[in-house]
Amino acid sequence: MHKHISKHPDTQHLREDVIHYREYKILLQADRFTSKRGFLEFWEDVHKSVKKLDLKVDVEKTAFHSQVREVLFYDTPAFDLYNNHFILRKRTFYDEGWPRADHELTLKYRNPDLKAAARVDVRPRLGGHSEIKFKEELLLERDRLGGMRSVYSHGCVLISPKIELDRGIEDIAEAFPALKNVDVRPKTKIELVNSVAVEEVQNTIGFIHFGHHYKGKATIAVWRNRALEKSLSGEFAFQCKFDRLEEVNQSSIELSEAFYKEIQLDCADWIKLGTTKTAMVYGLGNVPVKNHE
Repeated sequence: MHKHISKHPDTQHLREDVIHYREYKILLQADRFTSKRGFLEFWEDVHKSVKKLDLKVDVEKTAFHSQVREVLFYDTPAFDLYNNHFILRKRTFYDEGWPRADHELTLKYRNPDLKAAARVDVRPRLGGHSEIKFKEELLLERDRLGGMRSVYSHGCVLISPKIELDRGIEDIAEAFPALKNVDVRPKTKIELVNSVAVEEVQNTIGFIHFGHHYKGKATIAVWRNRALEKSLSGEFAFQCKFDRLEEVNQSSIELSEAFYKEIQLDCADWIKLGTTKTAMVYGLGNVPVKNHE
């Protein structure tokens, strides 16, 4: 399935347009994660797939020590950003219950079409530290287990930019010029999506090895609605990084995909089909969503 992303000369307007990550994501039932025990039980089931495929896993000493982050999404009242494939997200990290001074602001353009994603220039018009990430995200099929589909994510991460997010879209577009292509009135307000503040509890498990230096950093996470103290969704993911995908050994890619599909079957009772974590947050209100990821 990845042969179609080997080379696209017409999309290389930025060096960062070369895909450097493959992130394999599996959405999980929220009601299975009401305590730390859910993380442990799910990993035990994942390990069945690990054994079947005889994979090596380097488990972190702190694998089941949870990190807490706050995740906020911002959009217009009509969700003009999301309906045009953009995601604007602020993420704050916590240490022992206290927020860190720094936070991350991410603008992401996500589309199932590789060329469409590559054409969007997400570079910011700001000084300071920024990081461009171009990923292929492997997602569950909408209505069956054992498969996968791709979306392409072209994102920019800024560390603690001085941007006021509850202002008009024209102010946000001054920081991120890509948003000037969104067809809305310049004074249209940006606000917190559905007034939902997400608490993300994440465990970094370690690295899963697929041979030939191709390995994935594995995490288990749960998203909770802070106001309602209710779990929204769990997620198991592993992300592989490389210089160029066509240079990755084919057998390693095939093994990673086989593992992704095997987990779905071995952990069928855990799986949640038909959506993504971001789509769930957008779906909590009464505003209709036109972008179905």
